[in-house]
Amino acid sequence: MARLMPAWILGWAALLAWGLWTGPFPWWLPLAALAVNMLTFAAYAADKGAARRGHWRLPEKNLHLLGLAGGWPGAWCAQQALRHKSRKAGFLAVYWLTVVLHCGALAGWLLCDMGQRLFTLF
Repeated sequence: MARLMPAWILGWAALLAWGLWTGPFPWWLPLAALAVNMLTFAAYAADKGAARRGHWRLPEKNLHLLGLAGGWPGAWCAQQALRHKSRKAGFLAVYWLTVVLHCGALAGWLLCDMGQRLFTLF
């Protein structure tokens, strides 16, 4: 699955671009996505550092919530660059679930008329 990740990231970026181009997504959404991905990468780096030093670690649920909020590309980059949380099967299963749920929600928001009407409230 790791080899497919760049394709997932490109698909996610294409969904964001399409949503910006066609109007349902606001101009600030890519900035928010960038911020949450940077925060997610930093959280993985902090957790890796804590693991090396034997200090208190971030709960895995917090890492998953960041991924679900849109930071899953940053999580993948951290997993590859830092070699952190990249082999634990249970963690990766939940990670992939967050990828699918986030991308499904983003696509639903873009494609669903109800999602587009809901977005106008913001």
